[in-house]
Amino acid sequence: MIKKDMLKKVIAVTGAIIITSTSAFITDAAYGESNKINMSYIYFGDSSLYSSHVERTQDSLGIISPNYFNIDEDGSLEITDAIDKDFIKEMHRKNVEVIPFLSNHWDRELGRLALENKKELVEEICEVIEDYDLDGVNIDLENLTDVDKDEYTDFVKLMSKKISSDKVVSVSVAPNPFEVENGWQASYDYERLAKYSDYLVIMAYDESYSGGPSGPVASDDFVEKSIEYGLDQISKEKIVLGIPFYGRLWDEDGELKGHGLSIKKVNELVDKYDSEVVYDADKQSARATIKIESNDEKPYLFGKELEAGTYTIWYENDESIKAKLRLVQKYDLKGVASWSLGQEYDSIWNYYDLWLNGQYFEDAYNHWAVDSILSMESKGWMKGTSDVTFSPDQPLTRAEGAAILVRALGLEEKNNNSNTFNDLDKDHWAETEINIAAEHGILKGYEDGSFQPERSITREEMAVMLDRILSEELKKKGNNLKYNDVGDDRWSYDSILKMTYNYIFKGFEDNSFRPKENITRAQMAVLMDRITSYIENL
Repeated sequence: MIKKDMLKKVIAVTGAIIITSTSAFITDAAYGESNKINMSYIYFGDSSLYSSHVERTQDSLGIISPNYFNIDEDGSLEITDAIDKDFIKEMHRKNVEVIPFLSNHWDRELGRLALENKKELVEEICEVIEDYDLDGVNIDLENLTDVDKDEYTDFVKLMSKKISSDKVVSVSVAPNPFEVENGWQASYDYERLAKYSDYLVIMAYDESYSGGPSGPVASDDFVEKSIEYGLDQISKEKIVLGIPFYGRLWDEDGELKGHGLSIKKVNELVDKYDSEVVYDADKQSARATIKIESNDEKPYLFGKELEAGTYTIWYENDESIKAKLRLVQKYDLKGVASWSLGQEYDSIWNYYDLWLNGQYFEDAYNHWAVDSILSMESKGWMKGTSDVTFSPDQPLTRAEGAAILVRALGLEEKNNNSNTFNDLDKDHWAETEINIAAEHGILKGYEDGSFQPERSITREEMAVMLDRILSEELKKKGNNLKYNDVGDDRWSYDSILKMTYNYIFKGFEDNSFRPKENITRAQMAVLMDRITSYIENL
C-alpha cells in the first residue's frame, strides 16, 4: 500500500509545472501547423555535401546558416569558398532561407577589428547579401569581453539600419546561466541586441569545454537557467535555443580533455568498441565509457590515432535532444538552432520537427485521450512505442503497467532482489520495474512462477492494482454498483466499486463496465491523469 504523502510528493516533483504547460501544447502548437524556427548552422566538411545534409532532414529545416562570412586581418569582410549561388537557389526552391553566419572563430583581435571597421563591414555584408540573394545575416562574434559590449551593440544596430527591411538580422549570444558580469558572457547586452535584431540564438552548450573537467556539454539545469536568464532580459519571441549535435571526450591520462566530436562519430565508437552507455536523468545527458584494447583497430581522431585505454564521452542522444525540445515548448520560445548540420545521425529527423512543435505522437492527433497522453508523457510516466507513435488503442501489457506505476510512484528496490519470475529475461526492457512492482505488492506472478509480461491487463485487473495502491486514500462513497455486467460476487467487485465512486474508472454508455476487456494505453493515460487530480485534491 502506498501512502498519500508519497503520492503527493512524486506528483509535485514530476508534474506540477508540466501539467500547466500541457494545455498550452494542445491549444497553441500540438498537432497543428509547424510554427517554430528550425535553423541549423553548417560548417564542417565539404561544401559540395551541403545539399545532401539538408536533404536528410526530411524537410524539417526552415533556415540554413552556412559559414560564408569571415573577418579578414584588416577587419573587412572575407567571403569563404563555401558560398555557392546554386546552393542558395536550391534552398529557396525548398523554401529554406539561407542566412550565413559572420564569424571571428574565437579570435578576439579579429572581432575587435571588425567592430572598429563596422561601417565598412556592414556595407560589404549588405552588398553580398543582395548580390547572392541571401536572406539575412547571423552575427556570431565570440570571445570578446564586457569592454566590447557597447561597440558590439552599435555594430548590430548599424546592421539593422543598413540591411534591407525584408532581410533577417540575428545574433548568436553566449549562455549566461550564472549571470556573469565580466568576460565573454558579459560581451552581449541581450536587451539592446534584441532591440536591433530579429532574434538572439542562445548558444546553450559548452557547459563542459575543451581543456576543462569531464561533464555534460549541455545539462538540463544549465540549459534551463540559460533560458531563464534570457527571459529576464528579453521576450520569449526573441529567443532561439541553440542545441548541440556533438559531444566531448576525455581520456584517463588527462591528455585529451573535452575534445569535441560529432554525435554521429560517438555512436560509431560505441558500436565498435567495448562500451557502456548510461543516461544521466538528472543532467539529461548521455555518457559513454569506451574501452579500446591494445589489439583493437585504433580510431583516428583529433589528428592522431588514439591509444589503447578508457575514454569518457558526454554527448547528446535522442533522449537529451527531446528534453531540450521540450524546454522550447515549456517556455514557448521562438525556435531552435542546431550546431551543426552533418554532425547528427539521420534518425534525429524522424521526430525533431514534430517534437519542436509539440507534436509528440502522430497517432494521438484528434484522439479522445490526447490531453492525458501528453500529460503522462510529459511526466515521463508513459513513453511512446516509437519516436513518433504512442499506439493509444493498443492493449496495455503487464510489463507496461508495472513500468508506469513504478515510475509514477517513484518506487525503488527494497532488497535488491534478483529476478524471481521464471519467464522474465535479464535483458527484458522492464525487468527492473517488474521486480520492484512485485516487491511492493502492486503486481503478482502466477502459480507456475511466471509473470507473463506481454499478457494484456484487463480493466478489472487494473482496478484491483490501483486499489492496492490507493486503498488508504479512496473514500467509500457508495455501497453498490449498477453496472449490468459486474455482480457483487465478482472477485474484483470491491475494487471496481471504489474506483467508480471516486471517479477514477468510468463505465460505458450501455451501463456496462466490461471487466474482462483489455485496458488500452490511452485508457491507462486517462486513469493516471485522474489519479493525479484526485491525489492533489486530497
